[in-house]
Amino acid sequence: MTISGILSALLVGLVVGALARLILPGRQAIGLLATIAVGIVAALLGTWLTNEMGIGDVSGYDLIELIVQVGLAVIGVGLVAGTLRRSRSRT
Repeated sequence: MTISGILSALLVGLVVGALARLILPGRQAIGLLATIAVGIVAALLGTWLTNEMGIGDVSGYDLIELIVQVGLAVIGVGLVAGTLRRSRSRT
């Protein structure tokens, strides 16, 4: 992966994480850095997953890939927020 690929993954991860927070109902008890981290992981995993399934456009960026990435980010933000909420309520 080139430096431009890494930088674009970071930027897409930021956008994907922000979209996931907007889509997920209710208040999420996670910070900005955790949201960005979940978005980056979701962006990378979504790209890999769509390419493995043969529905991702390897040479560019497409809408199906973005939908998969945002869906994964929504799941990730929900899991992280739920985990943090449970750990804070135990103390």
